[in-house]
Amino acid sequence: MSNALTIAVVQTNLIWENPIKNRRLLNNKINTITSSIDLIILPEMFTSGFTMNASSIAETMDGETIAWLKEKAKEKQAVIIGSLVISENDNYYNRLVCVEPSGEITKYDKRHTFTLAGEHKVYTAGTEKVMFNYKGWKIHPLVCYDLRFPVWARNVENYDLLLYVANWPKPRINAWDALLKARAIENMAYCIGVNRIGLDGNNYEYPGHSAAYDVLGNRIDSIPADKEVIDIVVLEKGVINKYRDKLNFLNDRDNFNLKV
Repeated sequence: MSNALTIAVVQTNLIWENPIKNRRLLNNKINTITSSIDLIILPEMFTSGFTMNASSIAETMDGETIAWLKEKAKEKQAVIIGSLVISENDNYYNRLVCVEPSGEITKYDKRHTFTLAGEHKVYTAGTEKVMFNYKGWKIHPLVCYDLRFPVWARNVENYDLLLYVANWPKPRINAWDALLKARAIENMAYCIGVNRIGLDGNNYEYPGHSAAYDVLGNRIDSIPADKEVIDIVVLEKGVINKYRDKLNFLNDRDNFNLKV
């Protein structure tokens, strides 16, 4: 068990629908991390950008990107997290993977597909809420549009860290900022959101605004809004315990059964 968790937030541009070049780009960025890191977080669809052309860039769980993630996780002795397009059982998924140094993988299929962009017509929505444990931290990973739906993130499992990977566009970035902070406060957990920057192949602009919040909604990172950067954030388990014990807000949460 670790009382602290050190996280590298990778805020970056992505190359449109080009897994090979994106792996090369991200490999170079990850190689610049020289300090000891527990988690490395990449954006949503980090091999392609947010594309509906699933057939052209989809991979399998035995594909090149998963193999590369396993190699980098082992090399850096860190969990690497991000989503990519996966083909499985004749379906496409916007699948988040958490790849541990041991090679173990926790996977989460995006529950809330983005209907405004037609994502629901291309990708099959997930049905399972996922947690994974690493170094004594319970972590709940989610993807982009999931951020708008607080019931799906409701902290009934007493998790410590809520993560969102995203391609969240500039016109609605105020919602991203507000909701990330709200998710931290209402769940009394650390909340980190990692968004890309730059233009995609549809000429949509992404302004970054990656951020990390503590259990009271205080910003604890130093990430510039719209720059390519790797920012290191250190989370302290003692902060969670202190405020949960003192305030006991989670004890008053509503009980309900979630049906999907």
